[in-house]
Amino acid sequence: MDRFPVSIKDVAREARVSIGTVSNVINRPEVVSEDRRRRVLKVIEDLGYVRNDVARQLKAGRSRTIGLVVQDTGNPFYNEIARGAEAAADTLGQAVIVGNSGLSHAREEVYLDLFEEQRVRGVLITPQSSQDRSRIDRLRSRGTPVVLVDEQAPASQYCSLAVDDVEGGRMAVAHLLDGGARSITFVGGPAALHQVADRQAGARTAVDAVPGASLDVVETAALTVLEGRRVGEELLRRPETSRPDAVFAANDLLAIGLLQAFVFDHRLRVPQDIALVGYDDIDFAPSAIVPLSSIRQPARLIGRTAVELLEDELAEDHHHRHVTFQPELVVRESSGGSAGPEPK
Repeated sequence: MDRFPVSIKDVAREARVSIGTVSNVINRPEVVSEDRRRRVLKVIEDLGYVRNDVARQLKAGRSRTIGLVVQDTGNPFYNEIARGAEAAADTLGQAVIVGNSGLSHAREEVYLDLFEEQRVRGVLITPQSSQDRSRIDRLRSRGTPVVLVDEQAPASQYCSLAVDDVEGGRMAVAHLLDGGARSITFVGGPAALHQVADRQAGARTAVDAVPGASLDVVETAALTVLEGRRVGEELLRRPETSRPDAVFAANDLLAIGLLQAFVFDHRLRVPQDIALVGYDDIDFAPSAIVPLSSIRQPARLIGRTAVELLEDELAEDHHHRHVTFQPELVVRESSGGSAGPEPK
């Protein structure tokens, strides 16, 4: 048989005190006599009463919950952003609820609707589209602050933060070129993702600066290990003379899939036969079958800073701003570096 939640009225009746006294025991115990406080606390424990924080926070006008919508919780990069956001929220006595849009506009809207209904303190979101922000704008117009994560937006309109992915792409391919590669393949997709487009643009800039270098592009349907493995198989079906010297993958999951195809399935030597650089520097990168060179993004710092920007949004004298983080090249064996100590 279903049991209704115990209410504050139930506690007051059982303890033979007023509802106000129960409220004081919960919120201002110092104003209640010790005898009454003990009696009320015993009834709370016996009945299993849990206070309704949602109602209490709505009455106070501010929730302690932050909504975070990311594109893919299967990508460790977004999990690290969430961990950074949770750490920052925890210091403020707040909590973060994570929603996975799965690169779906419909699922993104479901989470935005849910967070709005729950009256969250604010929303951090990596949006599906850099052009259509109509749903986000409606959310803001009805009083819910929003910070765009891993997205560059006009500071006059939004608070946002992102890594300079164009520079990250340039650094990755410049490193491969410095190692002697001239025929380079960029692997990533969908192309509609601005992160992928920006990394490809940076790769193109690096190649255009070196005479005789070329850049081939292979688009993927997703940024996953399986897609990386599929592309690796595709590259290896080409004649040896048509294979690239090096591959730059738009993220580390793709790069790990490529490594699996190169090393496990075809016994290629990485980097001697083909060099490889990924992007994100996830925790798995140094422990891959060939330690993976990668472009590091400060994911946890991004998450922490996003929460700070959200708190700024709640201030009366707030001015929107965009924060840009710089990427870092981490060289390991997959591109010809040594597997020495990890950089701090």
